[in-house]
Amino acid sequence: MPRLPIIRLGKEPDRQALPEMIAAAPSLALEGLAVGVDNLRHDVALSPRFVEAARAQVARLIVRHGELEGMLAAEAPQQNQAPSWMRNTAAKSTRHPAEKSDWKLLLAELLLAALNRAKKEENISVDLLARLAVTKFLRAEMHHQFAQMLERCRVLLKSYEGIRQQGKAVEYRERVAAFQVRKKIILRKTGQDLFETLREIEKETLARMRRSLFGEAKTEETKTGGTKTGEDKASEARVGEKKIGEPGSAGLASYGLFLNRLAFSEDGRDDYLCAEHYVMLGNWDRDPDRYPRMQDIVSGFIRSLFGEETTAEMIDAWLCAPGNAQALVGTGTPDDSTMEGVAQKNRLATWVRLLEDEQVIECVIASYHAVPLLGEYAPRINPQQLKNALISRPECDRVERMIQEHGKLSPSSLYAAVGKVAGCRGTERAKLAARFLQDFSQYHRDLRRLETLNATLDSVNLVSTDKLRQLSHINGTLYEFLLPEEQQPEEERVLRHVVLKADVRDSTRLTRTLMEKGLNPASYFSLNFYDPVNKLIGKYGAQKVFLEGDAIILAILERTGEPELAVSRACVLAREIIEIVRGYNTLMQRSGMPGLELGVGITLQEAAPLYLMDGEHQIMISEALNESDRLSSCNKRARRVMESQAGPFHVFVFEAADAEPMKDEAESPEDSIVSYNLGGIRMNEAAFRKLEQEISLVPLAAKLPPSIAASDKGEYKLFSATVPVDRDIFRRIVVRQSRVPRIKVEDFSVRGWTNRSYYEVCTDPAIYAALENKKAATA
Repeated sequence: MPRLPIIRLGKEPDRQALPEMIAAAPSLALEGLAVGVDNLRHDVALSPRFVEAARAQVARLIVRHGELEGMLAAEAPQQNQAPSWMRNTAAKSTRHPAEKSDWKLLLAELLLAALNRAKKEENISVDLLARLAVTKFLRAEMHHQFAQMLERCRVLLKSYEGIRQQGKAVEYRERVAAFQVRKKIILRKTGQDLFETLREIEKETLARMRRSLFGEAKTEETKTGGTKTGEDKASEARVGEKKIGEPGSAGLASYGLFLNRLAFSEDGRDDYLCAEHYVMLGNWDRDPDRYPRMQDIVSGFIRSLFGEETTAEMIDAWLCAPGNAQALVGTGTPDDSTMEGVAQKNRLATWVRLLEDEQVIECVIASYHAVPLLGEYAPRINPQQLKNALISRPECDRVERMIQEHGKLSPSSLYAAVGKVAGCRGTERAKLAARFLQDFSQYHRDLRRLETLNATLDSVNLVSTDKLRQLSHINGTLYEFLLPEEQQPEEERVLRHVVLKADVRDSTRLTRTLMEKGLNPASYFSLNFYDPVNKLIGKYGAQKVFLEGDAIILAILERTGEPELAVSRACVLAREIIEIVRGYNTLMQRSGMPGLELGVGITLQEAAPLYLMDGEHQIMISEALNESDRLSSCNKRARRVMESQAGPFHVFVFEAADAEPMKDEAESPEDSIVSYNLGGIRMNEAAFRKLEQEISLVPLAAKLPPSIAASDKGEYKLFSATVPVDRDIFRRIVVRQSRVPRIKVEDFSVRGWTNRSYYEVCTDPAIYAALENKKAATA
């Protein structure tokens, strides 16, 4: 549609009296919330008790507005033959009216609990998420319950198909047909009842509680001057938009989106809803007062006042503040004794002339005079037909015939309304024009709020299955909004986790050797490795993550409120595993059986692990799993070279000096690392730094005997510490920090030193014996 012509108001001084306009921008941003398991939406689970009560309430409303009470009362004898879900729904929808107040109480308790949780977490987005989830659930439940009621009616009709009950069958078929035809009306009335309940709770409880917990909400509106130049106004509008989006203001201001009568409508274009609370605009293509055209007319009026440089974005923001309409044209009866009143009178006259020139003033007047007719003639006669009948003679004749055909209706009210529209002149016409500008602005604002609400609802995932609920819960991404009596003591949140992997060296060769001797490899691994390790798991608060033929992976979770000793205990656990296997190896060698060789890796990740579900089993997902696998590995070439000269140290890390430079970002420094880990325990740097925080690491100033020290060709540091395992149990560990040498892979000759370090939890008895001897000597 072409832009409407700019209408000038006369002399330039008149423009100096323009009021200060307010810019509003409906918005809703969920900040600081975890994304659900689909990585797109926020997973939400609502209280089971609330869900049951809400479904019963929605069912009652649909039955009442669908005028099905009497019909469903006849359903009682048939309930025993109906499916169980239908019998349950029937019972809930026919409860005593006194029980209906329970639903409002439960809704208030749920929303209050969500608000208190938001305060506890210092994040208003938590409460906004709860409001969004409730809105989305109620919207979906309206359509679901309507479909269930329709199915109940169909089942009831089948039971009345007998010859003797033919009269009842005809009556019930007509009522069911009317129920289907009136679906939009029934859903609209149901939605308005739900909205009224939510608004009552907001006014009675939630608004005051929210002010108490979070303070006064900053308005979503920003003033922009009306007497400044166009450039100044555009600049101020942009500044206003930024202010609207400031952290802390948008969250509280977003609650206006839920106090919107259009929140439970399909698209906000309902004739009855608009007629009762806004203004009924045209819906048909031939109607001159359709919403897009009226928006263009209003925009043209505003540009005629503020100048052609006024952008569409500015006008849209101004229309979202209904107070601007009254500031521009008043209430229709401006006070001539003030300068502001004179200016409003002039602007109102211009507005009326514009509506007349665009030939929509009669439509505006008819929209208001058609409202009283809806209760008498609708829904038998379409609201748009009633409105057009007031301004079009052919349409009036058509509606008159429809009224006469019905028989029980009288056209007298229609005739009276036609006379009022035809006689609307002067002051009355100006009043309706001013009222229309404000009503249109309010409708425009609520449409924008509805669009914002609908867009944000797409980011909420109402978890519907127990499997998905469990998966989201164990991953820490589920937001459960429960009633106070349903809330369980909060589980201590997982802050970080340590993964320990014990890997058996050359398990294939070992299995083949045992089978050649006629022995059972499964029982050998079980008795000498898995069973002893299983006995240690509970002692250190570890859990089994994965078990495979030649390795076992354990995890220690560190939760809030617990002693932060996850890495310390993992080190002692790893050392005990090595010692136990070493003891069994001694026994096995005496019997002529091969021994087990292990490599252990310990990795800390500063976050909770994630999980996926395999049926009823949880499968951990963590970067620490892959890193622990690397730390526990042993390069075959490094083993051949180092096995004879390792001494009491069992972990060595080298960097290949002749490795090719990294060619892309996918490669990492680990690609050039050569690891040796035979009977040792290697930890990553994050675990070592955490170990320094958990316990006191005392540097060992004394040098080890040359026979021990000579095994490490580079500089190293040793730290000693005592780890509390239980109230009266303490274990000593020695940690070695050494630099990573750069070597020639062919002969492992040192070519230089890197700035990187690696860390070993020493396991050799010689080191601990040397420390004990030194301690005894100084005692």
